[in-house]
Amino acid sequence: MNAEAIIPAAYTREQQETDELCAGAIRALSASPLIRYRGRRLHDGHRPLPIHAAHLQPDAALQDLPSLRGAADSVALRLLHTDAALHKSLCPLAPVARLVFELLEQLRVETLAPDQHAGVIHNLRHRFTAWSHAFYDSGLAEGASGLLLYTVFQMCWSRLTARPVLEKTEDFIEATRWSVSSTLSGDLAGLRRHRADQAAFARHALAIAHAVDAMLKDAQAARDGSQDDGGDAKAQAAFRLLLDFDSDNDNIPDAAPLGESRAFSDGDGGYKAYSTAYDREEKAGDLVRRALLLDYRERMDARIASLGINTARLARRFTQLLAVPQRDGWSFGEEEGYIDGRRLAQLISSPSERRLFRKEQFLPQSDCLVSFLVDCSGSMKTHAESVAVLLDILLRALDQAGVATELLGFTTGAWNGGRVKRDWMRARSPANPGRLNELVHMVFKEGDTSWRRARPDIAALLKADLYREGVDGEAVDWACSRMLARPERRRILLVVSDGCPMDTATNLANDEFYLAQHLKQVVARREAQGTIEICGLGLGLDLGAYYSRSLATTLPASLNNELFSEIAQLLGGRKR
Repeated sequence: MNAEAIIPAAYTREQQETDELCAGAIRALSASPLIRYRGRRLHDGHRPLPIHAAHLQPDAALQDLPSLRGAADSVALRLLHTDAALHKSLCPLAPVARLVFELLEQLRVETLAPDQHAGVIHNLRHRFTAWSHAFYDSGLAEGASGLLLYTVFQMCWSRLTARPVLEKTEDFIEATRWSVSSTLSGDLAGLRRHRADQAAFARHALAIAHAVDAMLKDAQAARDGSQDDGGDAKAQAAFRLLLDFDSDNDNIPDAAPLGESRAFSDGDGGYKAYSTAYDREEKAGDLVRRALLLDYRERMDARIASLGINTARLARRFTQLLAVPQRDGWSFGEEEGYIDGRRLAQLISSPSERRLFRKEQFLPQSDCLVSFLVDCSGSMKTHAESVAVLLDILLRALDQAGVATELLGFTTGAWNGGRVKRDWMRARSPANPGRLNELVHMVFKEGDTSWRRARPDIAALLKADLYREGVDGEAVDWACSRMLARPERRRILLVVSDGCPMDTATNLANDEFYLAQHLKQVVARREAQGTIEICGLGLGLDLGAYYSRSLATTLPASLNNELFSEIAQLLGGRKR
């Protein structure tokens, strides 16, 4: 697995909780029920939501909760008050004009926050103020281009919100503010006057955007040939990032932060395997010597005992979340309910007797299958013992709760393609060959096997040489097919992984996004069928790019009762 291919830094549970909080605020304010973060990017269902306003871009200096909530509230108001089709038709093509126009539209919808939502108004003001201070402190306003844009942004915000410009930079922008006011004054007044009418507002916003674009072009022309243009270099480099509007392309693959695979799109029928002749399914316990399995089991038992996890309480939690009431006969001798005809004689012999009724009796029963699918790629070796302990405790608790469980794993039969790659090379290496490795799908615990009987085989997760490379999409498909053959009504698949699919030979022969795009396609197809709920447990990162329900954690640091409670909630929670 290649963890760095998804996000550059570890995605902690605290960050995920903050993202969920912000997504919930957006759903509540915008009445858009499918809004959620996937891969640290906001999505409406499977469609990425482009955010182009400069003050809403991710910034390490704006990670406090009020700033994050301010950005979320601003996005919600945009969804609520902006006609996206009209906005797209009016957007100017020039990058600088587009930058100004996008920010003005965002500021317009922020002024439409209801007065009774004082917290929302405070968050919006805090976000813009914090962004303005960060912009100024970074030195981006020191060059002529940066100063002009910063001044225009402050003037527009001040006019729209009817508040004075920020005191910290008021003197800094005063000269530039005076020089552009005569050009922009009429349209600035129009912004405030027409802020409730998007089309009328856009006329003034476009006039300001084109005027600023022209000013910057004139300033650039004046600097051409001059040796003294270094002060603007830093600002221009930063603005190039803000001026990248490619992310609003309608052809972006669903929930794809990585990019589109050309080999996947151009190939015959999408994803394919060059050869399945060497693929195999193995019982994991048969791949490890029995004596070694027992040693591994002793290691796991000692580690589990040291953690002090309350398995009985976890089992009760699973029962609450996964069990459904099932009718289990009658309870007799009750003081209310249905009259029991067999006891009517007691009413004559004992007139004070009240226990003449019967009630239907219900007991919680778990008609549910939970299958765990473990990524056994090379990078997972460092997590092997912690993952084995985590899953063993979950399997035991689910077993006590009466829930059927499976433990599966996936890896490859060789590094760098093995026999499949050699066959491909002997065939003169045709283009776009598809998957170029031999798959190994491992069964650590069958659904009909109890946890107690499967204990030794579960310890095979500690065998280091089982970990090679990973083809996640086919593994998820295989696990789902196994689950559909089971009789349980509710089926939940939890994929445990630390990154995106990685098989060196396949990526080199196709492209780096080939396996990742197949995984997204498989998960989307299986989720659309509605027969299996698929969740992701990310080790050190967010798997939301692939799974709509996911949890990020760090092992072994977070291996405690709190983590198990969160996993139970993840498994028990229904899809939004």
